[in-house]
Amino acid sequence: MADTDDALKSFEADARGLTEPSDEQVFAVVERVVLALNRVNEQSEGGAFDTDEREQLCLFIDAVLTERGIDVGKLAARHHLNRYAITDRWRRW
Repeated sequence: MADTDDALKSFEADARGLTEPSDEQVFAVVERVVLALNRVNEQSEGGAFDTDEREQLCLFIDAVLTERGIDVGKLAARHHLNRYAITDRWRRW
């Protein structure tokens, strides 16, 4: 899906812009991509992503942040979250 690819490319660009980010800055970037993916999902009436794709999207978000030097596990722990739950606050897919 082109819209999904666009959302992920924007996320990668946003993540590249993070230099010594605060937790709030990281969560803002995560929120933007999750909300963009929510819109993609809503446009397809809730059927844009199957279970495997949802898992892959979360892994992708984690991997991009990790590549930027962000310790996602520690970030999540500081906020009493599981590493793979950092998208849950906004995620509707």
